Amino acid sequence: MLGKISLGSVGLVVGGILTFMGFAAYFTDHPTVNLIGFFYGIPLLLGGLSLKVTELKPVPLSQETPAQVAALRDQQSTATQTQIRKDVTRYRYGERAHLNSSLSHLGLSPTDEERPVLMGLREEEIEGAYALILEFDSPMIGFDTWRQKREKMEQFFGPGVRVDLGQPAEKKWRWH
Repeated sequence: MLGKISLGSVGLVVGGILTFMGFAAYFTDHPTVNLIGFFYGIPLLLGGLSLKVTELKPVPLSQETPAQVAALRDQQSTATQTQIRKDVTRYRYGERAHLNSSLSHLGLSPTDEERPVLMGLREEEIEGAYALILEFDSPMIGFDTWRQKREKMEQFFGPGVRVDLGQPAEKKWRWH
């Protein structure tokens, strides 16, 4: 639940209100409220600003998950699938991109400019099995490179994970 809320925005709003109250209290000669505004408001405002600068927004669902697929997810999803889904659908701080370390380990992110960008995800049922589909925008890394890394992806993401690659649009790859 907490991952669905931008802590940077909360810090900015609460810190901004307390700082404003502190300045208002200063000019109206209310020293107690003035101290609260300065000692709590300004640090919260600065903390919220620093979080906002390093914020990585959650990846949107490209389509809503049907109830039967959600039930299938509860029965069949692997720990890796669950962790990936939870990680990419919440606010993250201090990271440059979703799945950055995983893509680097797989050799799919040689530089920041070449790194594929996770644009969306969806959950489907494929042949009676739960599938987590990640949609990447990958203009700098060719589809052949992704296919060469398929076996390495299956090993990296653990037992019980099958990786299928598809090219639904120009330079966008998906795997599940």
